[in-house]
Amino acid sequence: MKRPLVAVALCYLGGIPLALLPAPLWLLFVAALGLIAIFIVWPSARAVTLGALIMLTGWVNMARLTATLSPFDLRSVQGSQTELVILRGVLCETPIRRVHRERGRDVWSFSAQMEASAMRGDKGDWQPVYGRIIASTKGDLPDTLYAGETVEIPGTLEPAPEAIAEGLFDYRNFLANQGIYYELHVEDPSKWRVVSPPTARPLADRFCAWARRTLALGMPVEDESLRLEWALTLGWKAALTDEVSEPFIRASTYHIFAVDGLRITIVSGIFLIILKVLGVPRAACGLVIVPVIWFYAAMTGWPASAIRAIVMFMVVIGGWVLNRPGDLINSLFAAALVILVWEPRQLFQAGFQLSFFVVLCIILILPFFENLGHRLFRGDPMLPESLRPRWRKYFDPPARVVVELLLTSTAAWLGSIPLVAWYFHLVTPLSGPANVPAVPLCAGVLICNLSSLLLGAWLPAGSVLFNHAAWFLMKGIITTSEWSANWRGAYFYLPMPGWFTIALYYAILLAVLTGWIFRDKWRIWKISGLTLLAAVWCGLWIWERPVTRITILPLQRALAVYARAPGAGPDWLINCGNEVQTERIVKPFLQAQGVNRLDNFILTHGAVDYTGGAKIITALFNPRNIHASSVPFRSLRYRDFVDQQNGKPGFRRTPQPGDQLGPWTMLYPGRDAMLSKAEDKVLVLRGEFNGIRILLLSDLSHAGQRALLSQATDLRADVVAAAVPEKGEPLMDPLLDAIQPRVIVVADDTSTRKAGEELRTRLGRRKVPVLYTHEVEAITLTTRPGQWRLIARDGTMISSVNPNP
Repeated sequence: MKRPLVAVALCYLGGIPLALLPAPLWLLFVAALGLIAIFIVWPSARAVTLGALIMLTGWVNMARLTATLSPFDLRSVQGSQTELVILRGVLCETPIRRVHRERGRDVWSFSAQMEASAMRGDKGDWQPVYGRIIASTKGDLPDTLYAGETVEIPGTLEPAPEAIAEGLFDYRNFLANQGIYYELHVEDPSKWRVVSPPTARPLADRFCAWARRTLALGMPVEDESLRLEWALTLGWKAALTDEVSEPFIRASTYHIFAVDGLRITIVSGIFLIILKVLGVPRAACGLVIVPVIWFYAAMTGWPASAIRAIVMFMVVIGGWVLNRPGDLINSLFAAALVILVWEPRQLFQAGFQLSFFVVLCIILILPFFENLGHRLFRGDPMLPESLRPRWRKYFDPPARVVVELLLTSTAAWLGSIPLVAWYFHLVTPLSGPANVPAVPLCAGVLICNLSSLLLGAWLPAGSVLFNHAAWFLMKGIITTSEWSANWRGAYFYLPMPGWFTIALYYAILLAVLTGWIFRDKWRIWKISGLTLLAAVWCGLWIWERPVTRITILPLQRALAVYARAPGAGPDWLINCGNEVQTERIVKPFLQAQGVNRLDNFILTHGAVDYTGGAKIITALFNPRNIHASSVPFRSLRYRDFVDQQNGKPGFRRTPQPGDQLGPWTMLYPGRDAMLSKAEDKVLVLRGEFNGIRILLLSDLSHAGQRALLSQATDLRADVVAAAVPEKGEPLMDPLLDAIQPRVIVVADDTSTRKAGEELRTRLGRRKVPVLYTHEVEAITLTTRPGQWRLIARDGTMISSVNPNP
């Protein structure tokens, strides 16, 4: 068998997702014993039985990690409650420092994983618990907290938050794939208390602190370039703020800051070249390099990406050291098998999937690109070498290096497109050219920084020289990445593809570029099969094309709505929330929907909770049309935004009641509205899509509701959405009588604008479904001719209903 570990790894990998099925562990062990018995007594079925056993091994290995086995497991003790507790446990890592922008200023926070051992409530007794949590706090923590110390931390323990809307980052799932199910939010950073005897600072922490000081020798200031050097060389994450990371993400060069395969390859390559120059034998080279890269991973905090890369590297270098014929595909699957046996949850992590598929695609399709490169540089075979132009002799070698790097980057980009679109909703067509300068510069920075660290203890002057060189090279990475990110068409956002789309993409890519589909054996059947799958995909796309989607986003103290017309029709964003909500929810949601430029942006009134992030929306998505209310508001931020937009193409004040804004009809207020508060004169819109009417009231006050009733003649709607106003209740009974809704949506939150029991009781008497966004999160209404469906993020669904005639 040419590649025996491919079949073994695929069988094992296929068993891991089966752990999602609710099967008890004892039943899996009984099944394993039965398969072993069949393997022994039925020789002719051993191949099938062995494959089933390997698959069952993956199932059991994953199930034992996710099952609740201990009565003291936090999932059994805490459930889904949110509670003030004091947790005692051992820090699994030294608290990690991060910074993010909030309301125009930098906010520092710390987080650390902790293995909990005991817990008590405010007035209860200590009880044993088992489970890993992540503790986080804003502010400055004392620098005396290290990995391995036992601490007691008071805070709010709650399940990790889920993605509240489609396409947003699912933090709960991200942590669950690391075996973490709860967060502990600590208000006061001074409350972290060490209860174990004093311990020495971990070697990794001491090394990183010394390394940062060494890499800063001779540098006049600690600037962005120096901090990014620390991030690239030492895995120091505090430097990678959202603002700093953005151009690297858009240029697809952000991967250079991950301790992954590229970094491990560069580091091992540096030491391999040094050892080969010194004449060290091949076997000894491997024996030296392996512990060096493991030490490097340990000093950078054992990132999962580094461990994956090192395992893959060891499989390859092991065959190289033993001088055995290698097969990269077999080695790749062997490394994947080792990683998944050690930690099967890696299968569901973006890093593992990207690493595996990108490397696999490079192995399989790079020969196709290499043939293109050979043709590009192939000279006239009839021309003697002595007659070749002299300039070709000097030009070809460096040109070959650049072209090979470009082709390798292109192969990696093709292998990453669907997964990057799935996880990050981003496509970077120019990532190949952007990585041509970034990868060599990254290697240069690593060479200079490693040289600086080697010289720092005994020749500081040499460290200073290398530090300046590294600073200059890092400045080159920053400049080229920012330049690449600003190219026209350098990046664009794409809706999240489905798993069928991803599988079909890889099937066509690998079948065509490897030449498999064109080989004589079964060629007609292979082409027919892929054509049939492509036809199914086209049919699904045609089926989805006439669908209109309206999503109600659960913002804090606000109601925001995003509507997209069928096909390539116009889209509409109504309100955006304050700056924090815009950055955390609205911005990533629009990017996840593939919005690169908004068609229409409507502001219903001037309250900061509704329109505070308007400048962010206009800067990022450049709306073609911006609609603001024709009545004045006192909010200085709103007035400043309107003043900036006045006179620009596409900006207009809303018309009089009864006029149209695309599919939306303005119902209230008129320009002569005399009410004083912002909530009294909210812009009320009713949209009609495929015969379905949706009425948006925002946080219209009682006075505004009465004025709306007196002015509007027809308020009927199938779905009405309203937010809880600052004072009073939404949706007074006379107004609901006029609307006659079939579904009521109340946008509330768990803080100051939560729907009270009186409101719930009153709306419950209506005998129509009532959805509260703080419970069901985002709500999506999909309509197509003749039917509509409303689905909430928590799974609540109101079945398709024929619209009113």
